[in-house]
Amino acid sequence: MDLDRDLDGDALAGFEDQRPRLFGLAYRLLGSAQDAEDAVQDAWLRWSGVDHAAVANPGAWLTTALTRLCLTRLTSARARREAYVGPWLPEPILTTDPAVGPAETAAQRESVSLALLVTLERLTPLERAVYVLREAFGHTHAEVAAILEIGEAHSRQLHTRARRHLAEAPADPPEADPAAWGALVERFLAAAREGEIAELEALLAADVTAWSDGGGRVSAARRPVRGRAEVARFLAGVFAKFTAGLEGRVAQVNGEPAVLALRSGGLTSVLAIERSGSQVTGLRFVLNPDKLAFLAGQLSRSEALPGHLS
Repeated sequence: MDLDRDLDGDALAGFEDQRPRLFGLAYRLLGSAQDAEDAVQDAWLRWSGVDHAAVANPGAWLTTALTRLCLTRLTSARARREAYVGPWLPEPILTTDPAVGPAETAAQRESVSLALLVTLERLTPLERAVYVLREAFGHTHAEVAAILEIGEAHSRQLHTRARRHLAEAPADPPEADPAAWGALVERFLAAAREGEIAELEALLAADVTAWSDGGGRVSAARRPVRGRAEVARFLAGVFAKFTAGLEGRVAQVNGEPAVLALRSGGLTSVLAIERSGSQVTGLRFVLNPDKLAFLAGQLSRSEALPGHLS
């Protein structure tokens, strides 16, 4: 059956209007762009089989259906991540793309940051669902309870537990000053390219950590690298060995500025740089080609790549 042809036009248009919000919800719940796309497609299949005239609130119906589909997927996703080779990081996405859901406010951008998505892995599926629905999408506890088929008091308990588990997560990042951030990145990349250990150490916080996600597909550190001196040496070695012929570009990735590395027009890695003031506090290298496919597709659909970093 051709769903696009058989589904009435209003129902189809209504779903397409909801698609970015649904993707944004699924991505925050799953930490995977591909899994989020699949979950949204499954929600579409369910939507195509209901009596739309009997659905009083299509947005609420779709949110409920999608959330429950994601809860099922979270169990199998967790098992896959336990067997993952090396550090696991979420699939990066361009958050300037309107097709991936809301990222207008600081809270919405923070809720999709790589750091927070990693930290959300500490939560149970229900805790994660309550937290995302409340914090990122502003649902009331009554609405959350209805979506998850739990009591309102239980929703409040899960939200409290989620916030407690996330208490050690990084604080909400300050609004980035583009000029200051650009200057910091220019200094950081120049020092890394030149192997200037002393300059790198001056830019790195004492407790800085670098994570590299290669997933066993490409060469990457299998364990996090921690500490100013260790990370400085690690960066100098990586840039000396792997960056010849690469072009660096800056983009808003997961709500924050990041550096994209391209070779012959193809995306080879994403480097998310976490900072506090004038110091780098964390580095997240996403190198697994499977995890770069979605962002590469976003780039291919854009009229122009983001601004160049020399």
